[in-house]
Amino acid sequence: MNAAVGSVGVWLAFVAAVVGALTMAVSIVRAQRGKAPDSRFDGRLLAPVLLGGMVLAVVAMEHALVTHDFSIAFVADNNSRATPLLYSITGLWSALAGSILLWGFILSVFVCAVVWRFRAATADPVVAWATLVMFVVAAFFTGLMVGPSNPFLHVVGAAPAQGAGPNALLQDNPLVAIHPPLLYLGFVGFTVPFAFAIGMLATGRVGDRWQVETRRWTLLAWTFLSVGIVLGAWWSYQVLGWGGFWGWDPVENAALLPWLCGTAYLHSVLVQERRGLLRVWNLSLSVATFSLTILGTFLTRSGVIQSVHAFSDSTLGPILIGFFLLVVVVGFGLIAWRGDRIRSPGGIDAPLGREGAFLINNLLFVGFAFVVLLGTLFPLLYQAIKNQQVTVGAPYFNTVAVPVGLALLVLMALAPALSWRTVNAGVLWRRLSPAAWAAVLVIVGCVAGGIRGLVPLLAFGLGAFAGASAVRSIVLAVVTSRRHGRGILRGILGRANGGMIVHLGVVVIAVGITAATSFVQRSELALARGQLVRFDGHTFVYEGLAKVDSPSRTATEAKIRVDGGGVFRPAVTQFAGANSEAVGTPAIDSGFTGDVYLTLDEIGGSGSATAAQEFPGLPGGSVAIGVVIEPLTAWIWTGGLMIGLGGLLALSPGRRRRATDPVSGAAPLDEPEDVPSHASQAVPIGHGNGDAGDREVSAEPVVTAGR
Repeated sequence: MNAAVGSVGVWLAFVAAVVGALTMAVSIVRAQRGKAPDSRFDGRLLAPVLLGGMVLAVVAMEHALVTHDFSIAFVADNNSRATPLLYSITGLWSALAGSILLWGFILSVFVCAVVWRFRAATADPVVAWATLVMFVVAAFFTGLMVGPSNPFLHVVGAAPAQGAGPNALLQDNPLVAIHPPLLYLGFVGFTVPFAFAIGMLATGRVGDRWQVETRRWTLLAWTFLSVGIVLGAWWSYQVLGWGGFWGWDPVENAALLPWLCGTAYLHSVLVQERRGLLRVWNLSLSVATFSLTILGTFLTRSGVIQSVHAFSDSTLGPILIGFFLLVVVVGFGLIAWRGDRIRSPGGIDAPLGREGAFLINNLLFVGFAFVVLLGTLFPLLYQAIKNQQVTVGAPYFNTVAVPVGLALLVLMALAPALSWRTVNAGVLWRRLSPAAWAAVLVIVGCVAGGIRGLVPLLAFGLGAFAGASAVRSIVLAVVTSRRHGRGILRGILGRANGGMIVHLGVVVIAVGITAATSFVQRSELALARGQLVRFDGHTFVYEGLAKVDSPSRTATEAKIRVDGGGVFRPAVTQFAGANSEAVGTPAIDSGFTGDVYLTLDEIGGSGSATAAQEFPGLPGGSVAIGVVIEPLTAWIWTGGLMIGLGGLLALSPGRRRRATDPVSGAAPLDEPEDVPSHASQAVPIGHGNGDAGDREVSAEPVVTAGR
């Protein structure tokens, strides 16, 4: 029954997507020929049908997972009767076919959201083209489900009495319920700006209105993806037992690549809104960001890479890479075809002003994305050409990541203080001097505290520089908001200060990563029962083993008292199900200043826990534990939450603002230059959407030098 209902839902969604695309195409052709709109060719009416079909399919699959319907091959392979309810529910995205099902469902939600949002723009050709593109993308992904990635296939022969169960790493932490859906929301959300970019290029209407309109959709997708990436690092840190959070794995890189291009777009689109510049660049970034989501889908779902994050082998590789090439050819082909028509009418007046800072920002993000893409794809290309395996490791990526990260911290500090179109050194120093002194004090304090090393000192100092600059912007906005009787909350709502809170989150993450990677200490300790061992200023006492038996798992835990306080229990765990292998389960003593990360490596006299070769002569009654001391690791997760909060605040509607400053015209005489954020320039698009963040006015005197 579940398989039948789910199959009906998938087919209903597929037919709705195909027919929706065809009817939208007919409607566009009719409009180009001057014919009146005809409701028979209004493909938008099929968006709810698409969503309804996907909801039906998802509900059927979840019901099958929760009720352990092992007649469905996907359920039999990824579920067992002993699997807890939470991990039965998350089993939907625990394997290939279910992940495509979730992708299609989220895409159908975005299609309906776009249709509803632009329901009044029935005759707008850009909206029509964007809707057509989204239906085409939906037809592709639902087509995968009716073809090579059908999640509702029956098992061969009789249904088994017991399923194989999920992968052990997918039932060892509740973050599995949050991290993947957030990544999917980010990946799929980038379909919207791509669809509108194609619409603008196809119609030739490449003015600034639609870039402004799609900014919010991009910001929404970017926020989901940002938080999803950080939670993925947290999940990896808590589950994999290696004490790290980012290993430059190809699947990790697949999520990072669209994030880098999406971040570049969110910054550069401000220049287009404010000055009418970078049109070609912004359209290219929209196409590139969506293309990289498809490339990431290929990397994770084709079986071409071996990764703890990747899905197993599948037949989707050629189909996905073909769709990726189609997106690239169509998107960049349209940009080349439009040529001079979409080129901005002017240039950057002040290379050392805010426009120049945005340009450097974009070059850094896109350049780093190219480096990551090259390092990710090179092993695949080398193996295809030479039939030999080669690995590109963390040193390659870190060689570029470190200087790029430091440069971005500098720009994050400078940009909020820079003016559009003019540069006044005196005014700039007055705005930056508090942040600069904060950086100096932090560096002096670090040196006095015994911290050495050029990179850590630069990172901490520049982090203070950027953080203080962001705090200054927020304080100015709050002061101005209170002065105008709008209250503190209104002072932090809107894109400007949401962007500054995002900047603070990035600074916190940068400081956390620098401390955790620069000053990490690792060791393996052999502990007899009752023995106290010291390492890196911490004490460890082994108090014995404990056995845990439950229907869903069995575990052997070592009870370790840390610093005379609480007892932590690193373990080796075996989950129920044929798919499950014994995995290490770390125990983490996490605090504001750092983490103590424990793993159970060996149990003396009874064989290996996870790494018996390390202590071959370990006596009975003893254990070997891995210990990782990492300063400020919790700052990374805190920074991720701050980014999510800043993104939500940036999405909040704010006070409307005046139109943007045209390229060749002068800025309004009453417009203050000292705005709190380089992200504070927005413009209403003219049809009542309330999509402009607050434009905070500086509490400092207005400076109009050079006008």
